[in-house]
Amino acid sequence: MTSTTRYAASPYAEALGRIPVRRGELALLGGMTRYWDYGDADAPTTLVLVHGFRGDHHGLEPVVAQLSGLRLISPDLPGFGESTPMTEHDHDIRGYSQWLRAFVAALQLDGRVVLLGHSFGSIVVSAALADAGGPRPSSVVLVNPIGQPALAGPRGVLTRLAIFYYWLAAALPERLGFALLRNRLIVRVMSEAMAKTRDRGLRAWIHGQHDSYFSAFSDRRVVLQAFRASVAHDVSEYAARIPEPTLLVAAVDDDITPIAAERRLRGLFPDARLVEIPDVGHLIHYEKPAEAARAIETFLTEQGQGPVSPARAEGTA
Repeated sequence: MTSTTRYAASPYAEALGRIPVRRGELALLGGMTRYWDYGDADAPTTLVLVHGFRGDHHGLEPVVAQLSGLRLISPDLPGFGESTPMTEHDHDIRGYSQWLRAFVAALQLDGRVVLLGHSFGSIVVSAALADAGGPRPSSVVLVNPIGQPALAGPRGVLTRLAIFYYWLAAALPERLGFALLRNRLIVRVMSEAMAKTRDRGLRAWIHGQHDSYFSAFSDRRVVLQAFRASVAHDVSEYAARIPEPTLLVAAVDDDITPIAAERRLRGLFPDARLVEIPDVGHLIHYEKPAEAARAIETFLTEQGQGPVSPARAEGTA
């Protein structure tokens, strides 16, 4: 991407611009985790957000823009975005789950804590919680959860092509493999396959987001390890060991985990509810962030952890 590249304007920029944001960083597991801290730092409920594979914190900002009365902390996963790789662990599910537990503990948060994971982040959050160690959240939110093995999805052929693509990137010499992973045409094909919206402006913005951030990983080793983890695991492995109240926000037209599998996934949790969002696929966070935010707010309110309006925070409601 050059400095002259122009992308469609974000439809969520104005709402996001009204939310205060602070940057932070923590040294964890041999790397530096950089994170963005949105909203009211004194809010009684904090959401810790974990983004998906090959993304960074920007991907969940449209959802952040729709939420108020909460504190939201969104890190870049180690090796992606502005966070450096871990040196004490591989970038696999075990490594990322240990990192997430360490990150939440290091934040030393007061009040209620909710963990939110999107896509690959749903696996990371679930694996971290399935382990008995570390602090426990008040509740859990999984958006576009990966609810079954990747090869079992309705686009299993495309998953096999993706596996070949990453295999080839690993087999090539370092420079060629790295270039293949960042190939803009392949990134665009991935973006076209996932986007469902017919709104040309929104679709153009989504492609711009993927062009800008989908290749923001540190090196070939990190992205290959994370990809193997993303296709080797899914939330169903861990669901039964997560006792906290859990919200699944699923897309009716998701090509990665079909809605029937999400309905089965709900039954594997001790305490879960499912909100189905129609006319969207694996990009709820880009195409339907307002609907996702309303589902999250309703869920948190039911749990007694809902957002606090400015009037109520001031005691004038």
